[in-house]
Amino acid sequence: MRALYDFAYCPGYYNKIRYLAGMCPEKWSFGDNNDNRILINYIEHTFRKLEEENKIIQTPSYALLNTGLFTKYYESIYAHFIPNSNQNAQKWRLDGFFTSYQLLSLKISETPERANYFTNPADLVFDTNCEIIPQYDHIFNDEENRLRIPESVRDSALRTALFDGAIKMARNMIDANYKTAVPQYYKGKIQLLIPIFLTTQNSPDLALVVSKNEDGTKYLGHTCLTIDMAYNNARLIARPDSAWLKP
Repeated sequence: MRALYDFAYCPGYYNKIRYLAGMCPEKWSFGDNNDNRILINYIEHTFRKLEEENKIIQTPSYALLNTGLFTKYYESIYAHFIPNSNQNAQKWRLDGFFTSYQLLSLKISETPERANYFTNPADLVFDTNCEIIPQYDHIFNDEENRLRIPESVRDSALRTALFDGAIKMARNMIDANYKTAVPQYYKGKIQLLIPIFLTTQNSPDLALVVSKNEDGTKYLGHTCLTIDMAYNNARLIARPDSAWLKP
């Protein structure tokens, strides 16, 4: 699957991303940073999904994709590309980000569709009839996963009990507010993210990734993500409307 930089030459990319962040104001950086890392990740993965779905308009004079983002006036925002003058490089050159009104000045009226990440809206909501079965062997023994666990818990003899308690608390939070379980898109599938509080109740340490088993009777807790990783994945679908998953 191609990356955006394979599709188009992107001069002044970070300035263009900064301009896009101004068009669609929300927190696009983690912590106190101002690098728009979340937005950069979002655009890259959105491009790949749109190319996979064949939703990028390409004509002899321009290419156009729907970023899936909106201005504060709920105008759709599009990435506009023009032919690259360097014929030995990428076919397209990123021109900038425009609303449909701005595209009219370029005599462009046909606009492409957004990326589609789900077909069944029910997949986005946690089924409270299902219990969660965590895969502790993978969570505790896979090195990449293990290193995401807080050091004070990672090798503790009580880690299973701590995780069990955290999952029970997460279930109670979901019962109180279904928005606690946040959908994410990963490798062509919709999964749900639930908060895992291990060291403090002020902010979660991890996000547990769960998805239903084949007969739809249980959620399997496959792996844990850092909060930054979880937010990046969730933001592909929509800005998370959750009290715990924030950049």
